[in-house]
Amino acid sequence: MASCIQMLSVQPDTKPKGCAGCNRKIKDRYLLKALDKYWHEDCLKCACCDCRLGEVGSTLYTKANLILCRRDYLRLFGVTGNCAACSKLIPAFEMVMRAKENVYHLDCFACQLCNQRFCVGDKFFLKNNMILCQTDYEEGLMKEGYAPQVR
Repeated sequence: MASCIQMLSVQPDTKPKGCAGCNRKIKDRYLLKALDKYWHEDCLKCACCDCRLGEVGSTLYTKANLILCRRDYLRLFGVTGNCAACSKLIPAFEMVMRAKENVYHLDCFACQLCNQRFCVGDKFFLKNNMILCQTDYEEGLMKEGYAPQVR
């Protein structure tokens, strides 16, 4: 489960809060609030890689009584799927592209007829579960006897 990490400034006139990690009072200028508890910046760490979670981002993950960074959470508990284009496994931590219910490796997200790679903002079409560029999609429509109306 994902949870937010908040960095808070400690006001000098407030009673020091106890750290959930080391049980000592937090006398630092800043503290972290996560999982409805307060932490020293050094005490809120990933259980696997020991990275300081306040530095890594604003989210931590918990499962099986472990506090984890995103990468280790996905490595340990992420769901691995298959690429719709090449059918090879996609590791849970890898960036992917999605088209409806299909998931693709970034390198596989290309027109499956001409192999044209898509850039940000390019139109693509999903026809018979194949990714097509606009040119191949429109050529396929012409072969099927359908011509889009030009106005």
